[in-house]
Amino acid sequence: MMPPLVNSERQLQDTSRHGQEHPKQTPQGFRAADALALCSAAAILATFAVLHGSEFPPGSRHFLSALAITCGFALLAWVVGGVSFSGAMAGSSVAFIMAIRDLRMFLALLVVFVVTLAATRVGRTRKEQLRTAEPRDGRTAAQAMANLGAAALVVAIAPAGWMVLSLAALAEAAADTGSSEIGMAFPGRTVLITNFKSTPAGTDGGISLLGTIAAGLGAATVAAAAMLSGLASWKQAGIIVGAGFLGTLVDSLLGSLLERRGWLDNDLVNLFGTTASVGFAWLVL
Repeated sequence: MMPPLVNSERQLQDTSRHGQEHPKQTPQGFRAADALALCSAAAILATFAVLHGSEFPPGSRHFLSALAITCGFALLAWVVGGVSFSGAMAGSSVAFIMAIRDLRMFLALLVVFVVTLAATRVGRTRKEQLRTAEPRDGRTAAQAMANLGAAALVVAIAPAGWMVLSLAALAEAAADTGSSEIGMAFPGRTVLITNFKSTPAGTDGGISLLGTIAAGLGAATVAAAAMLSGLASWKQAGIIVGAGFLGTLVDSLLGSLLERRGWLDNDLVNLFGTTASVGFAWLVL
């Protein structure tokens, strides 16, 4: 029987040379990758300012409202443990670009945050026993930009169809996180996407039925929110779901082919997955 097609349940429990697991729930601290992520967030903000700064002058009511929304969102995300301090800093740049460009885009970002936070909390006791849980201080700047950087860059540049392109990236982020987190909380039969051989749940490039369902629901939730807010039509919502879902397949393939061999880390795999979803959406627009 053909195994279900989709998303990766990531290998989030690395082992040391002595065979001991690194407890993922341990606070990660500030890494070089986080510094690079914060620099990329600043670069995206600068790009937006250069290209569109004249449309949103500092001191205007719209600018100040977006700034207030951003600060409130970053503080809330940090307080509830969704992101670390560095993650809040990086996420605030994404939130500001979304909020100032179109408040409905910020609402889509908020939906992604709620979906990923809920998926992370589901089955947390089991994940902590397996040492695969996210750290209690939340996702770092590197993780935030890996998942949201592509969407933010699209909004900053604003090419034709930018709303759909950015929403496709957000849909992939929600789908990918949901599939991996739900897959670890409720493991079932898992196979490698490249050869369909059975593999332990949590392996890079592993796919499962529940991962498939969670991925589809995550992408559909973002698309539905976009449609309800008037950002997307039915046709565009279909593109968002499809592109987001295909992005998770790219993510799974990269996980199996490259991440398992140590050639890419999880953040880069996530970044390529969201970028791929933008490409898929662009091809059909």
